[in-house]
Amino acid sequence: MQKVLITGFEPFGGERVNPSWEVVKQLNDREFVGTRIIARQLPCVFGVALEVLNAAIDEVKPVMVLAIGQAGGRTDITIERVAINVDDARIPDNQGRQPIDEPILEAGPAAYFSTLPIKAMVNSMREAGIPASVSQTAGTYVCNHVMYGLLHWLNGQQEIKGGFIHIPYLPEQAAAHPGAPSMASQTVLFALELAISIALQVEHDLKVVGGATH
Repeated sequence: MQKVLITGFEPFGGERVNPSWEVVKQLNDREFVGTRIIARQLPCVFGVALEVLNAAIDEVKPVMVLAIGQAGGRTDITIERVAINVDDARIPDNQGRQPIDEPILEAGPAAYFSTLPIKAMVNSMREAGIPASVSQTAGTYVCNHVMYGLLHWLNGQQEIKGGFIHIPYLPEQAAAHPGAPSMASQTVLFALELAISIALQVEHDLKVVGGATH
């Protein structure tokens, strides 16, 4: 059975939970469109997060990798279009590292673009009544670091798709940040289920069309 690797982060920045892992762990061992979902937690640490991610890719051998992260202050689920080759941390990571204006990869390309069907994923969420949009920036913290590193790792491997999704605070987090938007974990879970299903379906349809033209 083919597999999808989905990742979430450990808490950071003084938060007691990270909504990305709280939701992602609920998808572990689930099946969608004949595909098994494998969930892994990433440390919120520059460099180390990519080591853990790359090891998981080697272990799982997925057809798709979907990394999820927290974006406190965002009002909807945002599917990232692009990752840039910059680490510029507003706060230290969980090991105290705080790179400023450093390249993720020396001599690497300025940016990598998601290889997921981001517009179709957003549309599937909106049609289900879930606020969602395409984002043009994954920031410059560990989330962008992971997205860039992931897409660099997958570069040239057309059989494996990859990308990143940011999600808002959970309500219990927003309670500690008066005025901050939030989204219930079950809503986010449903959104990720839709995202995975539509991405797998689009990939399946492309393979069918491609096969029919040969």
